[in-house]
Amino acid sequence: MAISDRAAGRFSYEGLDRVIHEKARLSVLTSLVAHPKGLPFPDLKRLCGLTDGNLSRHLAVLSEADLVSLEKGVAQNRTQTVCRLTANGQARFLDYLAVLEQVVRDAAKGADRAADSGHRGLDPATKPA
Repeated sequence: MAISDRAAGRFSYEGLDRVIHEKARLSVLTSLVAHPKGLPFPDLKRLCGLTDGNLSRHLAVLSEADLVSLEKGVAQNRTQTVCRLTANGQARFLDYLAVLEQVVRDAAKGADRAADSGHRGLDPATKPA
């Protein structure tokens, strides 16, 4: 372990926000950041591969955390919910991505060090059962 890695909590990644880090919510936020004008509920559901109920529950969590806004309206004589990333949601998501990028950099450095030392992981023959 390098001396700089010995600092307490060096790899704790406190910025990996639990609200965002869940797979479905990460999908929702990524979809919304890619569509700044927002997305109708059915389009978001399709992009994220979620059911109505799953998407509704995750949107409730994200809305409660002020990461997304849900605006109900009417389009073509039908009720429509449009989901948008809030300003707070965009800032928190970008902060989250910066921490995730650090995770990737740290992992890549570790993999490079392992490759340089000739270590390829556990030999399958010596792997514990």
